Amino acid sequence: MPLPRRHFLACAAAFAARPALAETGPVIAAAASLRFVMDDLVSAFDGTVRVAFGSSGTLAQQIRNGAPFEIFLSADESYVQALAADGFLADDGAVYARGRLALIVPKAGDMAADATLDDLAARLAAGRLRRFAIANPEHAPYGIRAREALVHRGLWQAMQPVLVFGENVAQAAQFAVSGNAQGGLVAASLASAGPVAARARAALIAEDWHSPLRQRMALTPAAGPVAEAFFGFLHSEAARAIFARHGFAAPGPG
Repeated sequence: MPLPRRHFLACAAAFAARPALAETGPVIAAAASLRFVMDDLVSAFDGTVRVAFGSSGTLAQQIRNGAPFEIFLSADESYVQALAADGFLADDGAVYARGRLALIVPKAGDMAADATLDDLAARLAAGRLRRFAIANPEHAPYGIRAREALVHRGLWQAMQPVLVFGENVAQAAQFAVSGNAQGGLVAASLASAGPVAARARAALIAEDWHSPLRQRMALTPAAGPVAEAFFGFLHSEAARAIFARHGFAAPGPG
């Protein structure tokens, strides 16, 4: 019998709740899709920052509630734009990368990592799909895009009984690689990361199956010199090369 969704939230804690990357310095609010790329970005930066990860919607609400973040890196630009319009950010910032959605399936399982989701559909129709993970589409951009992709494929309604929701996309990835789900739709940046890639096979989902993942960042009014320097570093060619290595596309125009 399927376990309740709250169980899956609890069992992902070890993967999702990594410690901050430093003990001092400004706190950067970063979308969960950035969990692995931030290690390399912080290491390459000539300064010290701390990082708090979460779903973009949850982090945005924390900023509205007065959380002492100095930069917000969202997986969906709409959260930054809304905060900026309401005066919670210095301005509406800039797009730093474009994200991609990916299907991941455990290497230990027998589900195909096919970008068409044909095997997923076949298993669902045959009653052989028990649990499938996505981030919570109520507040996680990659969960919203996963829902859009499943709607595009004509599977969303039929999959309601088997969906398990991660609080953010990193938790959804953990469900899929730990055996608590037979697969999941997650950020390509997580699918290509060592801890996930070692345990799962992946396939990129076509970008026209969902709305764009334009990932935008902005400074908060509390930003100090170190945060401003880190924000500037994220615009650099060195930072963009790091994003590219982790599966992010270039920001593009606009």
